[in-house]
Amino acid sequence: MTRVVDASVALKVFVDELASDQATALVNSGEPLIAPDLVVAELCNAAWRLWRQGELTEQQVHIIAENAPHLFAERVSHDQLSQRASQIAMNLTHPAYDCFYLALAEQRDCVLMTADRRFIERVRATPWKDRVTSIYER
Repeated sequence: MTRVVDASVALKVFVDELASDQATALVNSGEPLIAPDLVVAELCNAAWRLWRQGELTEQQVHIIAENAPHLFAERVSHDQLSQRASQIAMNLTHPAYDCFYLALAEQRDCVLMTADRRFIERVRATPWKDRVTSIYER
């Protein structure tokens, strides 16, 4: 089954934190993982933020930047998703970045795997509730 994976899950493959084992198992499962192409930028930004906080070394940041693109069977251009992501963002009153992942899950008729509890809560009582699942429940 193809799954959309957001940056909150992908980062766990590189950083030892809660649900890192589940994220690594997902990557190693052989299931095709897809994401909007902005996932690499989000991963690099998250790595940079952790480096600034002293939680990652410079070498770890470079490893994430080099390997992030290889986690995915496909990275879909945000150009294909921007209209729908913007609409979803307005409907949810939620940042558009997260909605690109949801737009892709909707487009490909699959599920988005996330570690973003705030986003999970935001979609809980919406038509998208079955499109989003938590890595913590894997």
